[in-house]
Amino acid sequence: MALKVLSALDVAKTQYYHFKAIIIAGMGLFTDSYDLFCIPLVMRMIGRIYYPKVDKTVDPKKWFEVPTVIASTMFCVALMGAVIGQLFFGQLGDRVGRRRVYGVSLIMMVVGSIGCGLSLSSLTSMVFVSLGFFRFLLGMGIGGDYPLSATIMAEFANKRTRGAFIAGVFSMQGFGILLSSLVSMIVCSIFEASANKHNLEKPSKFAPLVSIVPVPPESDLAWRLILMIGAIPASMTYYWRMKMPETARFTALVENNALQAAKDIGKVMHVPLSTIQEDVEVINTPNTRAALSNTYPFFSREFLRRHGRDLIAASINWLLIDIVFYSLNLFQYHAFRGLMKSKININLYQDAMQIAKYQALIAICATIPGYIVTVYMIDHVGRVKIQAAGFFFMAISLFTIAKVNKGDWGSNQGPVFIILYGLTFFFSNFGPNTTTFIVPAELFPARFRVTCHGISGAVGKLGAIIGLIGFIFASREQPKGIEASHTLMSMGGVCVLGFFVTYFFTRETMGRSLEENENVNELTGVWFVRFWPHKVWDKRNEVNTGERMSLY
Repeated sequence: MALKVLSALDVAKTQYYHFKAIIIAGMGLFTDSYDLFCIPLVMRMIGRIYYPKVDKTVDPKKWFEVPTVIASTMFCVALMGAVIGQLFFGQLGDRVGRRRVYGVSLIMMVVGSIGCGLSLSSLTSMVFVSLGFFRFLLGMGIGGDYPLSATIMAEFANKRTRGAFIAGVFSMQGFGILLSSLVSMIVCSIFEASANKHNLEKPSKFAPLVSIVPVPPESDLAWRLILMIGAIPASMTYYWRMKMPETARFTALVENNALQAAKDIGKVMHVPLSTIQEDVEVINTPNTRAALSNTYPFFSREFLRRHGRDLIAASINWLLIDIVFYSLNLFQYHAFRGLMKSKININLYQDAMQIAKYQALIAICATIPGYIVTVYMIDHVGRVKIQAAGFFFMAISLFTIAKVNKGDWGSNQGPVFIILYGLTFFFSNFGPNTTTFIVPAELFPARFRVTCHGISGAVGKLGAIIGLIGFIFASREQPKGIEASHTLMSMGGVCVLGFFVTYFFTRETMGRSLEENENVNELTGVWFVRFWPHKVWDKRNEVNTGERMSLY
């Protein structure tokens, strides 16, 4: 018999509060994906507004582009903020409680989103300085939200459907992607309809006559509005975050106040207090002793022996998937470039809308279905199998894309190429992009859970930075860049490595309580792979037991 309050959570029926918690916890992920997928088209609009010069000595495809260094900085500064946010809020969440810092990360996201639409000056340099600062702040808030949301959902959920609930939180990313595309198209359509028609002429008409192509002056407001709208969904959940009680596992296992944990759970779930209030006597079970007596410090030799392998595996898996996933996001524009109109033949609103249209198409056909299938299958198939299969099929898709690639960056690739690209997105979400968020929230003791999730996520965001910078420089025009097929083959190789790390080093967490997951077999230490050591030992124990029984 384990702590009654934790046992009640593990076997609790799915209730209204579980779905409410998914929405409340998922808004940070929603804001993250909203920002990630609207920033490419925002940078496209900024290029038209702040770099309007016509240089007849270069290819028209390079007109109106934000310099590569600035563009990559704007993409990466939010990720650097996320790295710091995950590490900082991870430790804070384990020290003072999940709930106490949950609202702080949300406020940072809201302020960052609104601030991205503001600037300290009309000077181009100051616009980028302001945008970079607030994107960094936004990234810190998003980074803090990752480990807190995953841990809160894991600690409220029952063990039977815990994976589906955490996946449901993460699936809010898919709807953030879709909303960012829809908002961008709506805002651009409204501004285009109200603009002076003279300023909406296509650049190719002005190019022979002028050195600077005019744009509607109100277009400088359009991209700011797109970014600021991302703050609305997050701000709507602030009140409910502040009303959430502290998780029972933090209160009972970290603060050692099981009675308060029982009272808090009784407020939000339909479980009678009498059934979850602790007995007077100390409950003496292996799982409870493991949870209550683990007094070793973080990153000590004992911690590394018990949990080092899990932390390393979770971090590496997240690093590898983010290298590929964030590269795929930037690759989206290149995948559809052959179907898009040239930017010199359309106005800036039409240019942004066509990018948003294809982003919405991928979200509807590949991204959201991948999340939905994961929510349905995660507690039936298991985390490890889904993650390994996702890496495997992503690798197959990327290798195939590299083979059917019909040219370099920006050439018309055809329907087979686009279908395979969509499948890569599907298997990233029905696979490691989701499971790397889930597993770290289930493996570690309550007093280290947010910290370890934050470390895993921070390493993942470093992978995202590697992927973004690498892709930006790889996709440059030859001879400076790298051929598209070689880049795709490299991404496939990263997925193969992820498959092996998952297969040999990642532990399954399905169907067990969080306390059972932390009470690991003593043989599964940091340097042991997942399969053979403990299986060999278990087999030996079975043989020895059988021999002893035969003596009787």
